Amino acid sequence: MTDFYALTAAEQSPLLLSMAQAALPHWGIKDARLTLIKYRENAVYDVIDQQGQRYALRIHRSGYHSDLALNSELKWLIALHASGLSVTRVVPTKNGDLMVLGRIEGVPEARQIDLFAWVDGQQLGSIEAGLGNNQNNTQSIYDVIGQKAACLHNQAVAWTLPVPFERHAWDADGLVGDEPLWGRFWELGLLTEAQKNLISDARIIVRDALQALPMTAPDFGLIHADLVPENLLVEGGEVHLIDFDDCGFGWHMFELATALYFLRDDASYELAKDSLIAGYQKQRALSEQQLGQLELFLTARGFTYLGWIISRQETQTAKEFAPELIRLACQQARRFLMMN
Repeated sequence: MTDFYALTAAEQSPLLLSMAQAALPHWGIKDARLTLIKYRENAVYDVIDQQGQRYALRIHRSGYHSDLALNSELKWLIALHASGLSVTRVVPTKNGDLMVLGRIEGVPEARQIDLFAWVDGQQLGSIEAGLGNNQNNTQSIYDVIGQKAACLHNQAVAWTLPVPFERHAWDADGLVGDEPLWGRFWELGLLTEAQKNLISDARIIVRDALQALPMTAPDFGLIHADLVPENLLVEGGEVHLIDFDDCGFGWHMFELATALYFLRDDASYELAKDSLIAGYQKQRALSEQQLGQLELFLTARGFTYLGWIISRQETQTAKEFAPELIRLACQQARRFLMMN
């Protein structure tokens, strides 16, 4: 049998589609129409059942989260939805489980699978295309995003974590330690020697700065950690937050830096930044000290994307995005060093 991981994404897709179809009876869904929405790390499908009910089904990549960590994400999503925040609604199985393990011949390991109610809206933007037509509404949209992020942080700070609960931490070790969550980014083979030196020099300063920051409320807590334009669905004046796959414990300013990172070269960056912060402060205070950390967290965010390339460098997606991610990370590191 051909090694699954030697197949192209197009060759893997039919196997994952079969796995998705085989999993649907756990939710009492049969003879549904499935359409692949996205296949990067996870495979996400648009599911329409015989009654016209629509869902999003997610097959997780192998080895990223333990079952406990995934269940913890889904429990937080349920709590966020109950609080009134516009997030994806988890659909439990007929047995009340939040996820199932799917197995199928041709895929070498079991895969975690979960299901969500469909969320209407258009993706705010993408790494490749920026904000596109949404540039005309930057101020109003980023004001709403800021408010959503603040409400999410308010809920997380007030929420009593269920026991047990497991999510990774976007702390100093996870971002710039000896073994960061997404890999030793300063060793990325695609970097030139000059770029490696630049990233290594910036990493030392970022590490020292992060180690000095408090890891308690009001600065630190559960965060989405991936509020990039692709994970924000715009519907009229509403913004829905999707894809909590990277959620974990981190600084609130890291959340805001992530929301802004891919706009750094955009003409609307300053407007987006000011609107995001203004919206956030309508729901949750930010100190001058926190606001002064934005460039620090933009730099740390850039590092994570270099690590992302390392952890996924065999994929076509990583190969396509690597040049731009390297350019942005080096640009931000250079800017940060000039300021320090």
